[in-house]
Amino acid sequence: MQMELDRRGAIGLALALSASGASAFSEPADTIRLWPNGAPDAPAKLPVEVVTERGKADFRDRAVSGISDPRLVVFRAANPTGAAMLICPGGGYKHVVVDKEGFELGNWLAARGITAFVLFYRLPADGWSRRSDTPLIDAQRAMRLIRSRAAEFGVDPVRLGVMGFSAGGHLAADLAARFAFAARPISDTVDRLSARPFLAAPIYPVISMTAPMAHAGSRDLLIGKEAGPELERAHNPAAHIPADAPPHFLCHAEDDGAVPVANTLLLREALVARGIVTETHLFPTGGHGFGLRQVVGTPTAEWPNLFLAFARARGLFGSS
Repeated sequence: MQMELDRRGAIGLALALSASGASAFSEPADTIRLWPNGAPDAPAKLPVEVVTERGKADFRDRAVSGISDPRLVVFRAANPTGAAMLICPGGGYKHVVVDKEGFELGNWLAARGITAFVLFYRLPADGWSRRSDTPLIDAQRAMRLIRSRAAEFGVDPVRLGVMGFSAGGHLAADLAARFAFAARPISDTVDRLSARPFLAAPIYPVISMTAPMAHAGSRDLLIGKEAGPELERAHNPAAHIPADAPPHFLCHAEDDGAVPVANTLLLREALVARGIVTETHLFPTGGHGFGLRQVVGTPTAEWPNLFLAFARARGLFGSS
């Protein structure tokens, strides 16, 4: 099933697409537009947003493409601790998978005292003039916007982490590596705030842009099929780890047939070489894209609680 949304209607996607009795989790209550006056670097003809429902039975699985109005949807913690996480769903830079790697995590984190912000980021091959940096521009803006409105959402502007999955894991890792990179000129006071995450959790992430390790679809859509070694390196987060990178939680299934586990190992090696606190969990089975819903009965079922323990130990929940 597909539906097209005009630019105005896209703003309220999370509200307009309420579940028709099939959803086992709540929809978010708040939407924050990253660029109320229009996203920068726009093509002459904006992409048209399309939502594809891929789910079956009791599980929604929406993939959103053609995002021209990037935004955050908010899952408020029932018992807020001040902790917050920016969530970057995957989708191979072809679309954004908002349910299984977005809304489900948002609900799960909110139930544990962490306010969650799911990012609908622009896709690089849709004609934006800063193509390869477009997702990073949106992620940086999202971090800064959350910090600028921290009091409104009851969060500590310092204790704001990032989590991402697959291509969204690449985006999370890229943000954690290049949070200080001037991806675009400063346009307002929000842009002057820090985009550094308190901690980062790239989950089964795309990291390398070089064959054979690269996920070909993500690579081609992000930097283009004809990209050479210089551009490949520019968009490999492992090549840009700063001395002040945040602590990282990494996990990956070794039988991942889509994104080789070597991607996570590459990132881990770079982090350790820079002396960055890094916790890594490799699972023998679990495949790719397990998120929360596909962990039952596999070793990957432990990853969410392992992440919580890591986050608590690193201070995401504040001082005890």
